[in-house]
Amino acid sequence: MRTLNEDGLLESKNTVMRKLPCLMSLHPGNAVRSFRALLILFALSFMWIGLAANNTGAQVVIDITKGNVDPLPIAIPPFVGDGNQAKIARDIAAVVEADLRRSGLFKPIAHGAFIEKISNPDATPRFADWKIINALALVTGRVSREADGRLRTEFRLWDVFGAEQMAGQQFFTTNKNWRRVAHIIADAIYEKITGEKGYFDTRIVFVSESGPKSKRKKRLAIMDQDSANLRYLTNGNDLVLTPRFSPLRQEITYMSFSGGQPRVYLLNIDSGQREIVGNFPNMTFSPRFSPDGQRVIISLQQDANANLYTMDLRSRRTTRLTSTSAIDTSPSYSPDGSKIVFESDRGGRQQLYVMGAGGGGAQRISFGTGSYSTPVWSPRGDLIAFTKQSGGKFLIGVMKPDGSRERILTEGFHNEGPTWAPNGRTIMFFRETPGANGGPKLYSIDLTGYNEQLVKTPGFASDPAWSPLLE
Repeated sequence: MRTLNEDGLLESKNTVMRKLPCLMSLHPGNAVRSFRALLILFALSFMWIGLAANNTGAQVVIDITKGNVDPLPIAIPPFVGDGNQAKIARDIAAVVEADLRRSGLFKPIAHGAFIEKISNPDATPRFADWKIINALALVTGRVSREADGRLRTEFRLWDVFGAEQMAGQQFFTTNKNWRRVAHIIADAIYEKITGEKGYFDTRIVFVSESGPKSKRKKRLAIMDQDSANLRYLTNGNDLVLTPRFSPLRQEITYMSFSGGQPRVYLLNIDSGQREIVGNFPNMTFSPRFSPDGQRVIISLQQDANANLYTMDLRSRRTTRLTSTSAIDTSPSYSPDGSKIVFESDRGGRQQLYVMGAGGGGAQRISFGTGSYSTPVWSPRGDLIAFTKQSGGKFLIGVMKPDGSRERILTEGFHNEGPTWAPNGRTIMFFRETPGANGGPKLYSIDLTGYNEQLVKTPGFASDPAWSPLLE
């Protein structure tokens, strides 16, 4: 059972999701093995890199960093709901379907093709009816009202060809949190089938831009990863740049020209409380949290150069990490906090460098043509995303932390600012369109270099930052 309070947060750390008592438990060799073995037969073009049977059943790992992945046919009928719960039930199923479709790994089947109408989610589906329409997986669910007024949502994931139930869970929350429940269900389905953590129960903070190109009003905004529940965090009176999420709390750091003075701020998203990280005498850039959330790393300008500093958020003590006559900026920690990647023109052109988290010697890792900027370490630690300018184009790419296996995912007139989904499988960035009426928009793309999608925002948008999974 997972219970969400009125703020959408877990009421108890110990009340983790559990299967409904009436739902069957998977046993080694049952649903997981049959379903995932079927996935292998179906998806010969998938980049499967392993099928290992052990005491906990078979495990399929999809390497989505190579090639195109054919989406998995999945059927998601409207969830069952009585009376006032009927609309919410339909809406939850629709959000689950939209989340999975947007990932590029699933292909929800059109409802018009359904033969069986699900009226009792507790009953075993007529698997033959779902096989006919080539569904490999089926999701059924119900929404009901508890005596205390809470919303109860149940779902089941079925292996159609194996005629087995793969998963079943229930959730309790208030009405206003129904979308979060939908995202959590989508995450559970994504993880069960792919073996990877989902990323749907997350938020995006970004710079919302409005007004004429010569005089843009920039406000901090936040929304769910599917563009729902948008709200503004600042009023637009001051220029804001480079918002970044804390890895541990619903808190962001960003730069603002408040009163004409550039400052780095901390903002608690839920309470709205804002505080200054520090009053630095010169321009500060690119604030970003350490993985433990206890420090902020920044680039501080001094005359014509810029160096990297960290500030302990408790003691407010600063530590200088670089000391060069170059411009060192855009730092990003490795997930274990042991290293930092950053951009520097110390070699004559912007390139990427890696050094220990305490400073010291830095090793250059980018050697391709053009210049490199805005590096961001993947949450998995296996890749670094970057912006590359070459041949008059702006490219978004990834490379290994040692600089090997550089791969370009997308290119455009002006692409910049990559940010990782918390599972390290999808990247969001912004793309500027040319012309007097042009402006930046947010896009997402997966590590295959396919499935590029526009992320809907009310107007122009830049500098996205992806939150961790919500608690």
